[in-house]
Amino acid sequence: MKKAILFGASGYIGSCLLPDLLDNTDYEQVSVVVRKTLGIDHPKLKELIGDYHTLHLLKEQIDADEIFITLGTTRAKTPDRDQYYQVDHDYPVAAAKIALEAGAKSVFVVTAVGANANSGIFYTRTKGEIERDIIALNFERTGIFRPSMIMGERKESRKFEKILIKVWAFINPLLIGRSLKKYGGIAGGDIATAMMNAAATQKEKVKIYHWQGMTDPLK
Repeated sequence: MKKAILFGASGYIGSCLLPDLLDNTDYEQVSVVVRKTLGIDHPKLKELIGDYHTLHLLKEQIDADEIFITLGTTRAKTPDRDQYYQVDHDYPVAAAKIALEAGAKSVFVVTAVGANANSGIFYTRTKGEIERDIIALNFERTGIFRPSMIMGERKESRKFEKILIKVWAFINPLLIGRSLKKYGGIAGGDIATAMMNAAATQKEKVKIYHWQGMTDPLK
């Protein structure tokens, strides 16, 4: 049986992934690193209280075969560019590095469609740099998930995002062909399921999953 650690359990995708990990009989322990307790009582769950600034203090408590990273913020929530980069890039890379040093063999991380470390756009460049720096850690398996519009209801209210989700729901059927399909909207629960499937089946050392690869496990 395996042990997993999840960073981003309180976020939308992470909150979808956590119950799946806890219910999966392949895992004997699921650790989460959170800023405050989730209030979940489960025999498999191990909560580690911390954040980017205190992560190094948790190193001795991290014990996992696989690491799942669903961390991220928005420019609306974190308008300062340096802080945004710290949350979106530095924290995921540091989490992967510490988990690797603690014995993790595989990492599965959510970035975004269009991620490119050479992009002139700050958002896609940041996501690309996450991918580049985590791949460079040389895990036995690295799964990278690149959603476009993430569909579904979140705990916090995001009016503009709700409008975009309605637009994506309309244009999704119009996205035909592999080059356009990758921009399709996808629910957080489907991303979580794709990450679970990858943990169970991925053979490649590095694999990138777009919309089709996350919605059809055979692709």
